[in-house]
Amino acid sequence: MIISNIFYSSSFLKEAKKLSVEILDIFSKKEKIFRLNPLHPSLRLHQLHGELDFLWSISINKNYRAIFKRQKNGDILFVSIGKHDIYKNL
Repeated sequence: MIISNIFYSSSFLKEAKKLSVEILDIFSKKEKIFRLNPLHPSLRLHQLHGELDFLWSISINKNYRAIFKRQKNGDILFVSIGKHDIYKNL
């Protein structure tokens, strides 16, 4: 997976504002790893299944995930961030 640019949807930014500084700091570190090596094992990168199979997920920690959509040009659009139940709101 090659990453050109990373963008954030308005819903992602709204959800991120509700998170603790600690979780946002961890996400920032994970995003740096993602930019350098999207297949790094600590990210636990995986494609979602079923109706959400056009989305991908990385783990921020045991309880939090960041969901993104891959664009054909290599851009990444983060669309959601939160606990595991964020999948229900996509």
